[in-house]
Amino acid sequence: MADQQQPLARIGADEQRRLDAVVAQDAKSERTLRGPWYWVTAMLGAAMVLIYLYGAGVQSLDTQYHLGVYVLITFVLIFLRYPAGGRLAVASMSLLAGVLLALLAGSFLLFDAPGALYTQVQLFLETWEYDGLRQAWTEDAGALPWVLLLVVPGAALLMPLDQWLARRFPASPTPSDVLMALAAATTVIYWISQFEALNYRAGAENQTDMLVSIVGLLIALEVCRRVLGWSITLIGVGMIAFALFGPYLPDLFAHRGFRFERLATALFLTTNGVFGVMASVLATYVILFIFFGAFLQRSGAGRFFIDLPLALTGRSVGGPAKVAVMSSALFGSVSGSAIANTVSSGAFTIPMMKRAGFKPHVAGAIEPAASIGGMFLPPIMGAGGFLMAELTGIPYAEIMLLSVGPALLYFLSVFMMVHFEAKREGLVGSGSEALPHWREVLAGGWFYALPLVIITALMLLGRSPGNAAFWATLSCILVSWVRPQTRMGPRGIWEAIQVGARNTLVIGATLGVIGIIVGVISLTGMGLKFSDLIISMAGDSLFLALVLIAIASLVLGMGVPVTAAYLIVAVLAVPALGNFGVAAIAAHMIVYWLSQDSNITPPVCVAAYAGAAIAGADPWKTGWTAFRFAKMLYVMPLLFAYVPAILFQGTPTEIATAFFSAFLGTIAFGAFAMGYLRRRTCWYEWLLLAFATILLYWPNLLSDAGGLLLVALIWWLQREQGNRGSVLPAD
Repeated sequence: MADQQQPLARIGADEQRRLDAVVAQDAKSERTLRGPWYWVTAMLGAAMVLIYLYGAGVQSLDTQYHLGVYVLITFVLIFLRYPAGGRLAVASMSLLAGVLLALLAGSFLLFDAPGALYTQVQLFLETWEYDGLRQAWTEDAGALPWVLLLVVPGAALLMPLDQWLARRFPASPTPSDVLMALAAATTVIYWISQFEALNYRAGAENQTDMLVSIVGLLIALEVCRRVLGWSITLIGVGMIAFALFGPYLPDLFAHRGFRFERLATALFLTTNGVFGVMASVLATYVILFIFFGAFLQRSGAGRFFIDLPLALTGRSVGGPAKVAVMSSALFGSVSGSAIANTVSSGAFTIPMMKRAGFKPHVAGAIEPAASIGGMFLPPIMGAGGFLMAELTGIPYAEIMLLSVGPALLYFLSVFMMVHFEAKREGLVGSGSEALPHWREVLAGGWFYALPLVIITALMLLGRSPGNAAFWATLSCILVSWVRPQTRMGPRGIWEAIQVGARNTLVIGATLGVIGIIVGVISLTGMGLKFSDLIISMAGDSLFLALVLIAIASLVLGMGVPVTAAYLIVAVLAVPALGNFGVAAIAAHMIVYWLSQDSNITPPVCVAAYAGAAIAGADPWKTGWTAFRFAKMLYVMPLLFAYVPAILFQGTPTEIATAFFSAFLGTIAFGAFAMGYLRRRTCWYEWLLLAFATILLYWPNLLSDAGGLLLVALIWWLQREQGNRGSVLPAD
């Protein structure tokens, strides 16, 4: 945290307030806990870090503990660290907590056990369905009215108490928050303790199982709402409604439907829902790499990741913007988050770009456009790379190898666009006297790359990603001791542990709703229907299918985080691409790249909004400018589909030719996208550049020669340096 605050101090107070507002909009602000509550959450966070590092490096955990402990600690921490929201939200939590208290008290005071209470509820609902509410209330309600009456004193006590404490002590959880945390712990502990028995009675769950499942689903939805807001939460609610009301839907989406009890048990008790693929990937891979990133940042590497690019490119044309691209590549390769990358490195690079002469909205756009590349560049690649390994069955080390080339091409495209933008605007780099030589920076900080080398080498040698992350995390502590000012003693290790634990909560909040979405898609067979829909709309055109998937990914990305968007679209769209003859790994890469566009495409482009906040620029204008610099997001999926060799599908000659062509095509694409080569292009030069780009991207030496000749022709036509007009606007 200290390393992140240091570059943030370089921006002004107004920009800092705007940045805080954007970050708070993306993920609701946590409480700043103090006193006993701080130590409760700190110990829980430390327990999570130590348990999973132990499981990765010493002895693996059984499935129920491996999944359950992560979900348990994540849910409890979110209820304690994240407030419910405004007064209405707090009142709703008070009422919900009152209902849970009434159910608990009624289960043992008025009934023999929770299962008996649930049996009475089922009987009441069945009578209501067939004979009406009046007869059900008079004949089969039993002690249920008394249970409802128990809600009144609980809610009457909690509502004013929660409201008063939320105002008086905003940094502390309310009684309802604590009760919800206890309810979350109870449901997850039940799942852990009954794991073996639940497997034996799958499909024949008892009443207690059903009651726990229903409460667990409600808690999973509330956890997501607290951290990520209503958008993705309502998608989860909509998917539950879709599963319940299948027979009443139009024929295209209709299915047989499910009773709520059957749906709840399938989504909460099995490993196909809340404890499904998302929870497995997060607990097995992602959180360990988040811990690694926190330790690496605390070791002092973050400063080196900015200083080295600054020394390498700071003096060149548009140098500060090129620094942003290179530092985003280095920092993003371990952060795995476009927003975190933008906030951390952008707080330094964006003011530097503005001082060099870049317009505020351009400076604010270059950083998020480059930061997206961190989601593609190993070793971390966000959570998406690990999800891809889980879904395809391909080892993560192999996915890393396949991803390096496309990721470097993405950074090359942004780099070249930045170069042509700077040439067009007549911008130069920083003075040579202001910057150290790159050899000095490398000699003074080369050791910061050792953890990245260790984590990559171990995975290539066959170690699991989790085990590689374990040893790389320990190496961060050793690396920090090279310099006295960055040495991690007990205090530094404790701070890294706390930052790592907190950083897992935002993505951990999604696991319940994502489990619901994926589980419902599996139960209802919606994946096959969606695949058939794409095939029927696209006809025989793979290109049209890619366009439809890109639109679906963009729309879905407006409401959910990019990792969630990738997982959902992958479940729905990958089978359709398979029918067009696209290999599974290529189909997943296509969906994964397209899922990133919501980071920079208005109206929902949080990374671009963060860049705008730092730059003091208009968010909407910054978002569209970021989209202009990130157009490679749509080029690489086309290459994945039409040039399999770009993913090492082919002979060595085909692979070499594909990358050579892609390299040349990306340079030409940068000039085409910016409308500049030696000077601004006029309309026919721009069209020639477009045709040259297509020829260069096609993996054929003859087409490459034709493309190069066209570029050479344009270069010759632009031998006069005067400005003859531009096809594209300057801004």
